[in-house]
Amino acid sequence: MSYWILLTVFAFLLGAVIGSFLNVCIHRLPLGESIVFPASRCPACGTKIRPWDNIPLLSFLLLRGKCRACKAAISFRYPLVELLNGLLALALFLKFGPTATFFVLLVFCSALVAITFIDLDHQLIPDVISLPGIVVGFAASFFLPWLGWLNSLIGILLGGGSLLAVAYLYQLLTKKEGMGGGDIKLLAMMGAFLGWRAVPFIIFAGSLVGSIIGVTLMLAQKKDGKLAIPFGPFLAFGAILYIFYGRQLIHWYLNIGFR
Repeated sequence: MSYWILLTVFAFLLGAVIGSFLNVCIHRLPLGESIVFPASRCPACGTKIRPWDNIPLLSFLLLRGKCRACKAAISFRYPLVELLNGLLALALFLKFGPTATFFVLLVFCSALVAITFIDLDHQLIPDVISLPGIVVGFAASFFLPWLGWLNSLIGILLGGGSLLAVAYLYQLLTKKEGMGGGDIKLLAMMGAFLGWRAVPFIIFAGSLVGSIIGVTLMLAQKKDGKLAIPFGPFLAFGAILYIFYGRQLIHWYLNIGFR
């Protein structure tokens, strides 16, 4: 029992450490900067962050949310990303245990966390995450019996192709671009990691939640329907929902429909 507890703690800490790296990606990738060099620095004063001031979650608490050198406030998003990724890693471990599936889906979900925050800030989904993600997801399918390479390949084609068709049809009817290429590549990556059966669920769940939040924001801000909301975070929500509850929700929906 104690061994299992140690593994669960390790899973959370692993996710939090990866979350610390994701903070670097979230900040630097939209700026076109290297995620390796230079070492982490305070964005306010440029002071290099010491290793003991860069411990996920703990350092933020010990420093009381301020830079040691200049006392500038540290964005609360940093510990939020670390905590979120740690909790995702813990949930994945509790569901899948110490298996290849756990590690593959941890990579996938960590990429979704980075994409979500980048898209929220910049309405941008970096190709440097989604395109390699497609390759990694497809490569991993050869080692995951529940996925399989054909399922993954169809997922890539269906994921990217479905949104590409929607974007083309929207542009044809309205003469306006309604969906960025980043969303298309993101859904292709999701299909690579989760297979083609996940794609319709992700689109439905993402569209439903996005519509609810979009309408709520427009009513709250009294907008005229032209409020721009990134779709990537809602697709990410749909993908994570599918990982943990997708099959149960599909089974429940089908049972309701055929009663």
